[in-house]
Amino acid sequence: MATPPEVAALLDRAHRLGADPRNTNYAGGNASAKGAGTDPVTGGSAELLWVKGSGGDLGTLTEQGLAVLRLDRLRALAEVYPGAGREDEMVAALDYCLHGKGGAAPSIDTAMHGLVDAAHVDHLHPDSGIALACAADGEALTAACFGEKVAWVPWRRPGFQLGLDIAAVKEANPGAVGVVLGGHGITAWGTTSGECERNALWMIRTAEEFLEEKGRAEPFGPVLAGYEALPEAERHARAAALAPVIRGLASTDRRQVGHYTDTAPVLDFLARAAHPRLAALGTSCPDHFLRTKVRPLVLDLAPSAPVEEQVARLKELHEEYRAEYRAYYERHASEDSPAMRGADPAIVLVPGVGMFSFGKDKQTARVAGEFYVNAVNVMRGAEAVSAYAPIEESEKFRIEYWALEEAKLRRMPEPKALATRVALVTGGGSGIGKAIAHRLVAEGACVVVADLDGGSAAAVAEELGGADRAVAVTVDVTDEAGITAAFERAALAFGGVDLVVNNAGISVSKPLLETTAKDWDLQHDIMARGSFLVSREAARVMIAQNLGGDLVYIASKNSVFAGPNNIAYSATKADQAHQVRLLAAELGGHGIRVNGVNPDGVVRGSGIFANGWGAQRAATYGIEESELGEFYARRTLLKREVLPEHVANAVLALTGGELSHTTGLHIPVDAGVAAAFLR
Repeated sequence: MATPPEVAALLDRAHRLGADPRNTNYAGGNASAKGAGTDPVTGGSAELLWVKGSGGDLGTLTEQGLAVLRLDRLRALAEVYPGAGREDEMVAALDYCLHGKGGAAPSIDTAMHGLVDAAHVDHLHPDSGIALACAADGEALTAACFGEKVAWVPWRRPGFQLGLDIAAVKEANPGAVGVVLGGHGITAWGTTSGECERNALWMIRTAEEFLEEKGRAEPFGPVLAGYEALPEAERHARAAALAPVIRGLASTDRRQVGHYTDTAPVLDFLARAAHPRLAALGTSCPDHFLRTKVRPLVLDLAPSAPVEEQVARLKELHEEYRAEYRAYYERHASEDSPAMRGADPAIVLVPGVGMFSFGKDKQTARVAGEFYVNAVNVMRGAEAVSAYAPIEESEKFRIEYWALEEAKLRRMPEPKALATRVALVTGGGSGIGKAIAHRLVAEGACVVVADLDGGSAAAVAEELGGADRAVAVTVDVTDEAGITAAFERAALAFGGVDLVVNNAGISVSKPLLETTAKDWDLQHDIMARGSFLVSREAARVMIAQNLGGDLVYIASKNSVFAGPNNIAYSATKADQAHQVRLLAAELGGHGIRVNGVNPDGVVRGSGIFANGWGAQRAATYGIEESELGEFYARRTLLKREVLPEHVANAVLALTGGELSHTTGLHIPVDAGVAAAFLR
């Protein structure tokens, strides 16, 4: 079925508006169009409303993301509206207004779009508009900025009554092209899609110019002595040291993924005298505080303070934050309020270093940080021309613990087995490591793909979905500094590490008399020493997080089975196998489990076999190299070839939750080699 012209114009407009963060934030705001459609029952004409559905994003909106409603039925709800005290009932009533199958679920702002008498409506959350909306004298500033072309609507929680309010203001101000919504954002309208877009952009740019021309030069006050941003290298090193600790604190109630931001607006805000006062006031726009919580946790120490002192203070502040959040909940909760969801901060601010934001996955954590930057911009604008005055705490609670918000959260799909887990896989650029990285991401983990071949690691990270799911690091596992840098990259990208797979390796396959000391040292440096160095750094991070963790060694059947012409490789695999037992015994008290996987004959896709080992092993067995996989399969009990994906399955089995009480174990993935049975 062809897309109606009104819908095509709406989608084009939404994409343009959503592509510019000055206009609205991620998933923030909505847009609509009204037009004629066909009644599927009578075949007659019906006036319809197309509006962005719940949870969608303007920049990526599709026709399937629109809710489609009968306008006559929606407007008829005004006749039976029971009043603001029973506001929530109107959301369920919207389901009875859907046209046909209705498309996406209607959002809470649907009434605004349907009740306003205009063919096209945009509701947006631009920083400049919210700055006016959250200023102490926002109504007067709106008049000074726009004259009679834009009206003021006092704060009201989104819903049916707000739609009635805006409709009434529009009717009373026939020359207006939009409104500023107190504490919230802006709404614009037009008779055509183009006119509506022009009006919205005019409001946004006019507000920007007003704040720039009328505002004070330093709305956040002077720079606090000693609170300037640290130099970049020092700043990132400090952030990497603090990130696992902060992530552990922010995961007290439920594990979170982290994101680090040190953009100029954040660092400048934290260097200024007003930042403690403004941060304590919290955010205002509902889109902001639903993602950032009512306020952030702010470290009250200078950047020059020793890391140990900052860590100790962060732990104290975290306890205070949790107590204050519980008190906030208890001040405003009623008998029918949803249970408290968690008392940990979503935003942690460290002067001189930057912002740490948290969420159920990387995208959520990143977006939370983006929203707090929006909030900083709002504070700057409001303080430049007036004083920042967000909505009352009680109103924030009404939205944060709104029954409709709770229902939205309950509709979310169940998390995958490794959701909120951060993994680092060595040798992740090919073969077994690549397969493991793919399986971990498929089960919800964020992955750091570590490999000596940086190009291969980058290619795998891109395959996995890019920076919200995976990042690549180039690392030589024999290099202590390089390993430290890899874990610092993990800390800055995701907040820390929960799961490390020691997979990097090579194989030197020679008879004893042909094996040189150099061969022996190279083999042991990469796999025995490398695994030790990686595990040691992983343990440091995991202990700092205090969230437990998993270390998995990709060992080998050869760690327990003696075969010919393989002294260097098999001996180092035996070393790795015993590291599993030693570290399981040592790290168990920290909740860190250490297990191993013993594969055999993984030929297809293997970097080791491709680099000459396959030819060496084939020569040892007197077969063609192309027959090696089949040869290994024939000698097993199950007569099946082992693939990289089968090893990845074992890693998931060890780390995905079902074996939560298992440590010190080696799982054979060899299709059954009796001589390698563990005893």
